[in-house]
Amino acid sequence: MKPIALADRMNRESIFRILLWVFGIVLLVFMLVPVLHCRPGHSVKDYGVWYDAGIAVLQGAEIYPDQWHKFPFMYPPPCALFLAAIAALGQTGLVVFLVLLNGAAWICSILFSTYLATGKRGRAHVLLYAIPNLMVLAFVWGNFFIGQPSLLLLALLLGGFISLQRRFQALAGVLLALAAAIKAFPVLAIVYLIYRRYWIATASLILALAFLLLLAPIPFRGYERAKQDLQRWSSGMLFKYDESGVGQRLGRSNSWKNQSIWGVSNRLLRHVEYDHRYEPHTPVYANFVDLKFSTVNGFILAAALLLGLGYIAVMPAATRRTPETDAIEFALLLLLMLIFTPLSFGYLFAWLLYPFTVIVQRILTGSASRALLVLASVAVALLALSLPFPVVAQTYGNTFLATLLLFIGLALELLSLKRASYLMTASGAAASA
Repeated sequence: MKPIALADRMNRESIFRILLWVFGIVLLVFMLVPVLHCRPGHSVKDYGVWYDAGIAVLQGAEIYPDQWHKFPFMYPPPCALFLAAIAALGQTGLVVFLVLLNGAAWICSILFSTYLATGKRGRAHVLLYAIPNLMVLAFVWGNFFIGQPSLLLLALLLGGFISLQRRFQALAGVLLALAAAIKAFPVLAIVYLIYRRYWIATASLILALAFLLLLAPIPFRGYERAKQDLQRWSSGMLFKYDESGVGQRLGRSNSWKNQSIWGVSNRLLRHVEYDHRYEPHTPVYANFVDLKFSTVNGFILAAALLLGLGYIAVMPAATRRTPETDAIEFALLLLLMLIFTPLSFGYLFAWLLYPFTVIVQRILTGSASRALLVLASVAVALLALSLPFPVVAQTYGNTFLATLLLFIGLALELLSLKRASYLMTASGAAASA
């Protein structure tokens, strides 16, 4: 090995070790803060909600109040069952367990992201770890501090994508079902499975989710109580959307914190308050126009149709798929789920870790188009606006717009790869003729 090459390799090794140390320190701090907040006089944020839900299952108490009361716990009944075993450790034990789980999920999400983006096992370029994580660090922190499972959901979804690539369809379906049992919206991935004709994965997802929703709670809650839990959760969360908002967070779902197309569209196109609080205050508004609720919903559905058809249009045929196109295809699916999930608060955008990993990989390999570079740069700038102007920027949907720009940029990238594939086939056919 030449001396220059050896020195360059040693330099990369040193940088990688430094990065690992920095990551370890950051991860340790992220995990310690919630644990330290378990002391009396400190708020444990959503960890307290998880503990109360788990204790309710252990004591045979109500998880979801009747229709006249707000749900303190908004997640599917199987999620409460998962929490029951952890709640037996006590509140501090639950917090310790969940922060360790979040830490493991973060590490898995990083490793799965680099594997999908590069198509190779083993260590990737140091920037492929550093830049994407830097872009989403604030969102990751929110998951640890508040106590949200977004990183776990991301790890499960990425694990499902890898399983699909490796033709373990049954496993992919189970992983997606687990994600949907924790927080319902990942079930949207079933549309992708059906379109791509992953029939085994689709059946596995349906059967696993049916088991978790219908059968698993019965030994612990009894048939009648399990049925009541599912009915109350479904009517209170899945099928509750009107002029006042979504699910159990009516005013908050239209507030500046919600960066889904549902929240952004309603507060900018209707005369609804964007800074929802429970205490008395002067209402504030950010709408440009005051459209009817039905009109806004029509706009959202039209956007869903447009983006959905655009996604289908840029996807290559099954016979022309490659690890490179799959990497972008999966990233686009995650971005669509972020955009159309009814409640997309800041911590959920830790999912941008994977799309940013795909983009950085394309930049490092010199494959990124100018359009992708420009749109990704604007998206980063929009996300950065949350630092100096957290309320104003998010009121006008900076995170939503950044996600949309990333979707457009990666969609154009996938379309370019699709066209190149057809051109190569056409030129090969012409040459053979």
